[in-house]
Amino acid sequence: MPYGLDFTKPGATGMTLLLHVCCGPCLLYPALALRKNAIAFTGYFYNPNIHPYKEFKKRLEAARHVSTELGVTLIVDKDYGLKDFLRAVVFHEKQRCHYCYSIRLEKVASKALSRHFDSFSSTLLYSTYQNHALIINYAKRIAERRAVSFYYEDFRKGWQKGIDESLRRGIYRQSYCGCIYSEQERYDNILKKQLKKKRKDNV
Repeated sequence: MPYGLDFTKPGATGMTLLLHVCCGPCLLYPALALRKNAIAFTGYFYNPNIHPYKEFKKRLEAARHVSTELGVTLIVDKDYGLKDFLRAVVFHEKQRCHYCYSIRLEKVASKALSRHFDSFSSTLLYSTYQNHALIINYAKRIAERRAVSFYYEDFRKGWQKGIDESLRRGIYRQSYCGCIYSEQERYDNILKKQLKKKRKDNV
């Protein structure tokens, strides 16, 4: 068993958790941290705004691969909701992360209730690139409204450990957040760096 831990049996806390999983690499450290805290959990892959579809499939495949290696049960929602995402954020692109966080957290909380889990959380709390405070704010509001517990842990402390482990295992690592806008920003940043380097070389 990876890490010498069993992810399938309830821990000493008795808590059962439904963990939203955004990708394979982001599952590695949270899985270890939760099990060390004696929390039994099931993964839930729900990421309907990933662009393009080939990228969506790569991330799903990586999440499945990691969950299989770790012995983590993974529930998969194959909904590819690009149209709904674009309709919701068009003309409000700078606020798109608000919508992205809210729909994912709403869905995992709803699924947790329907599957009789005690609480919910997300591997989004692992990424140093996400708006940590905003995720917590939405999760707490959803938890209060739906009467289901939100489990919080700052998984960012294992950021480098998760990176090292994903590289060691050869897990697919994405190069941008996921939506079509973040994909554009990725290439915009690459272009800016190239232009900056070109100007520097011509001095």
